[in-house]
Amino acid sequence: MNVLLELDDVRVSYRQPGRGRIQAVRGVSLSLGAGTVLGLVGESGCGKSTIAKAVCGLVPIDDGSITFRGEPVRRLGLRRRDPHAMRIQMVFQNPYASLNPRRTVGRQIEDGLRVNPDQAAWSVASLLEEVELEPAWASRYPHQLSGGQRQRIAIARAIASGPDVLIGDEPIASLDASLQARVALLMRKLALATGAGLLFISHDLSVVRVIADEVAVMNAGEIVEQGRVQRVWEHPEAAYTQRLLAAIPAVDGLGRLPG
Repeated sequence: MNVLLELDDVRVSYRQPGRGRIQAVRGVSLSLGAGTVLGLVGESGCGKSTIAKAVCGLVPIDDGSITFRGEPVRRLGLRRRDPHAMRIQMVFQNPYASLNPRRTVGRQIEDGLRVNPDQAAWSVASLLEEVELEPAWASRYPHQLSGGQRQRIAIARAIASGPDVLIGDEPIASLDASLQARVALLMRKLALATGAGLLFISHDLSVVRVIADEVAVMNAGEIVEQGRVQRVWEHPEAAYTQRLLAAIPAVDGLGRLPG
């Protein structure tokens, strides 16, 4: 496997007034290869989003290492950006907050295309079509779109820069249930079409099962189980994983989706 991103014994803590330092991530080790999808799942507050921010250089790590193509990922500064920064792109949970309300969606996708001149195969029109929107929508502003449409614009903009690693930090959590699987599958399709690796962060195991090749289950800042999706789904070893799977509603009444 061509490893793009590797985390080795990563630890991250925060200082909270009156409580000292809170350990958010406790010795996490993960790897993501080109052309693969890794699902990172767990309940809210378990440290998933902290890992995403650390990978992007948005928060410092206390110990361990994060490497991108063998080079260490450093915290982003205000004046100088590491070369890895534009090769790792994140799609956030709230698409409206991540888009500039004063610029058309076409201009914002163009920003991504300018980052990587080698992306000659893409254009604003072709990217809009890839995310199932009409090219004419390039002239619209974010407030003129629905939540699902804005999230697709955020995905198109992220893909436009030709990232090696695409991170979805709960990218479907704010969408209607009818759109969640569709948007998740769209992220998988576009990431793999470009040879990128996709780190898909979610609390929804049923969606992760559909789009991921491997899954890592996180609880209280630690990875409690990881492996191929089918193995983890059919033969979960950790008690926490078993509880998460049992809590998934299903028509068969067994707590798991059929098939």
